[in-house]
Parts: sequence; C-alpha cells; structure tokens
Amino acid sequence: MIMMICRSHIEMMKRFKMWSYKEGEHPLLHLCPMNRINGIEGQFIDEIEREESPFRATHPDEAHIFFLPFSVANIVHYVYRPINRKEDYHRDHLQRIAMDYIGVVAHKYPYWNRSNGADHFMASCHDWGPQISLGQSELLKNFIRVLCNANTSEGFEPKRDVSLPEVLVPSEKLGRPNFGQAPHNRRILAFFAGGVHGLIRPILLHHWKDKDNEVQVHETLPEGMNYTALMGQSKFCLCPSGFEVASPRVVEAIYAGCVPVIISDHYTLPFSDVLNWSQFSIQITVAKIPEIKTILQEIPDEEYQKMQRRVLKVQRHFVLNRPAKPFDVIHMVLHSVWLRRIDFKIGST
Repeated sequence: MIMMICRSHIEMMKRFKMWSYKEGEHPLLHLCPMNRINGIEGQFIDEIEREESPFRATHPDEAHIFFLPFSVANIVHYVYRPINRKEDYHRDHLQRIAMDYIGVVAHKYPYWNRSNGADHFMASCHDWGPQISLGQSELLKNFIRVLCNANTSEGFEPKRDVSLPEVLVPSEKLGRPNFGQAPHNRRILAFFAGGVHGLIRPILLHHWKDKDNEVQVHETLPEGMNYTALMGQSKFCLCPSGFEVASPRVVEAIYAGCVPVIISDHYTLPFSDVLNWSQFSIQITVAKIPEIKTILQEIPDEEYQKMQRRVLKVQRHFVLNRPAKPFDVIHMVLHSVWLRRIDFKIGST
C-alpha cells in the first residue's frame, strides 16, 4: 500500500495541474479564516491559489481540474450573521451565491459545460458545506466536494467526494506534531475531554464521565490538567462525533501518537482510498459505548504497540505545512482529488 501511494503521489506531482477561477472578490471568494476550527478550509484555499504552487496551471487549457474558490465559512459569517430567527438558517443565500458563481464561470469559459462540472471541485470545513448543493442535485450532481463533514447519510458520496481532515489550526506558527510519551509510559487506557453536543457525546458522557481512572472522560478538564499532555499519556483517544461526524480529535490523537477510537455513524474517514484505518485506529459503534473499557483491554499489548507505531507512520499525512510538502495533509487531499479526476473522462457524464 505504501509503495502504491508513493508511485501515485509521484505521478501526481509530475502531471497534475489545477486552475482556480480568478473571478469574484473578497470576502466571499478567495478568502477564508486561516486558523481555529475552519482553518484547514482557509489554508487549503490559500495554498491552491498560491502563485508558486507546483500544481498551478499557467492557462486553464492546461488544467486537469478547476477550483471553485468560494468560502462557505465566510459566506456564513458575512451573509448570515446575525442569526436572530429560525428562518435566518435557511440555506437559500448560500446556494444562490454558489449557483451565481458557477453561472458566471460557465458562461465565460467552456470548462464547466463540457463536463457538467465533473472536473470541478470546492473545499469546505464548515458544517454547512454539504448543503451548498442541496436542492440542486441535477446541476451539481457531478462536481467534487472536499468536505470535513463527510457524512454519507447527508449525501456525501465517497466515490466522488473527498473527506477533508478537520484540523484545529493554531493561531501561532504551524509546528510539527506532539509525539507524546512512549507506549510503555502511557498510563491512561483511554481519554476524552470535550463539550456535550450532538447525539453520540451525551451517551459517552452518561456512561463514562468522571467515573473511571483508566477511561478518563471529562466534559471540562479539572484545573491543572493539560489536554495535550493527557492525550500524549493515553494509549487510546476517544473521538466521538459532535454536531457533525468529523472532529479535530482524530487528527489531534494522531499528532499525540495516540491510537484514535472512532465513535461515529456514517463518517467516511480521510484518505480511506489509500490508508487502511483498521491498522492504526479502532472503530466502536454507539451501541458498544458501555463496553469501551472491555474492548480496549482485550487488545493484546503487542497489537496495541503495532497500531501505535502505525499511527506514528501516518502522522506526516496529517501535518499541515505552508507551503505544502509531498505527502502532507494538503498534498494528500489533492491526491484524493487526483484519483477521482483520473477516473473521469471528458464526455463520460
């Protein structure tokens, strides 16, 4: 699998060219928050549009794929705020902005119409990202959506769309992951700390909140305890979905060298077409939440250590670099887009 990724990635580096449409103005297009919860969306858009990007086509005729540079996070921030009534949540404005933009580039250039949008893509880490095409199934049924909210029950299609890792981007300089403690120094069996929202976390906290020293589950960390340090001292890090399927805890766990325990329904994990998540993570159904301790204790130490070593091996695929580097998170996302593009021929829709 590693050799296959290497060959495919090298081929992408040699051949893949993208064109980001220049039309549109800030702040709804070409601009997005660069840090915190939606930061990966901004970092990705900024990298795509960087003049020095090795994937940047000098002319749209050279491009294999076309980027639609609207920012769902900024559309929500600038168009929807303040939200005072339930009606203010309607996605009409979001969808109209996207449709108007596509209309502009489809009228000006031949590329959208020749493929019915199948060689075009967008990127969003906002919860509303998938809904940009809601109700527009015929016109937008072909274009690629790169989404953090990769929920198959809400229309995410793994063969067409791309799962974007949710990365909590720091406000300060980007840095390499915190590798945490060596396996023999990890005294905590499993750890989670976070707010209670969505459908899964209330169940997790009902069964485990502040009840077990080995399975440490907190809504709020007690004073004097450090979140990152505790992840680095834990063998397994619990990653339950919140309001949406994705959570930055999956990437945080990998950064800390902690084996992720994915507790989610309908979530397509990032890079699943090239990474075998079963080799470096555990997936537990919601129904098995009461059995978390038993399930994790029954994993032989030798198997845990193999999984932990694999977590360290895949870390580089989730690291955010600027400029982007081969095999890092941005290049891996582009590789996922590349794989979907090479499976499509113009005129096949």
